[in-house]
Amino acid sequence: MKLLTLERGGRYFLGVKTEQGVLDVAASLSQTSADGHVPQTVHEVIEGGAGALDALRKHVEHTLAKGSDVSAFLLDEADISYGPCVTNPGKIICVGLNYRKHAEETNAPIPEYPILFNKFNNTLNAHGKDVPLPKVSSKVDYEAELAIVMGKRAKNVSRDEALDYVFGYCNANDLSARDLQMRTSQWLLGKSLDGFSPLGPYLVTADEVGDPNRLAIRCIVNGEVRQNSNTADMIFHCDEIVSYISQHMTLEPGDVILTGTPEGVVLGLPEDRQVYLRDGDVVTIEIEKLGSLTNRMVQES
Repeated sequence: MKLLTLERGGRYFLGVKTEQGVLDVAASLSQTSADGHVPQTVHEVIEGGAGALDALRKHVEHTLAKGSDVSAFLLDEADISYGPCVTNPGKIICVGLNYRKHAEETNAPIPEYPILFNKFNNTLNAHGKDVPLPKVSSKVDYEAELAIVMGKRAKNVSRDEALDYVFGYCNANDLSARDLQMRTSQWLLGKSLDGFSPLGPYLVTADEVGDPNRLAIRCIVNGEVRQNSNTADMIFHCDEIVSYISQHMTLEPGDVILTGTPEGVVLGLPEDRQVYLRDGDVVTIEIEKLGSLTNRMVQES
């Protein structure tokens, strides 16, 4: 199932992508009956577990079976104002230098353990929304990333069972102000600027994705492919990442893990070829089975 967040008047509502269009769940519930409680936000689906997902799936199937009667509840994606596909994660944990070729292009040693850092909710952004290029930086870089969204509380889970705790996956752009990131040994400042974590457009349930380490991943800037790789190039695969983090902190439903970026970022180019993101640039992140996440860069006034 592909979930998304509809944004109306500053409020977030649940949508479900179907072959007929995007079902506005709240609107459909206001006009149709449902057996039991149907979740109406992304986090209600995540936190409600298998029961909530099953109730939502049955409601979607029941509603669509009515045919032409539901046209008022089906939205064209071109008309949607999106919110982040995960709207309020308790934690945003990121893994640095997690693609072998990316580590090589930046002349960094292959990590012995996952390099972890964090972002905050102020960085959340959505498909179709502008990303502010901050006045304090002149070196903002793109990073195509697969995001893991947790579905169950996980503490000390083994690698073999780790993916059983995952709700789903989405596209992410781990935007990075390199001049701020490299100012000190701590990366946080360059990673946690407002709007620097677009997520979406969809949160795709794990059953539809299958093996998260066999997905094509690309970043396209103004129509030019800059990153073109596969999640198989990760140094630490998704199951190992979830297990490793859970040994050190409890992961909760709705927590987001950004799993690193492949080669092709601006930072990895020779210095005389480095052209960082500018006002008006359009960046698209594409991951197999997860759709396309597009944002325009806009200089902060």
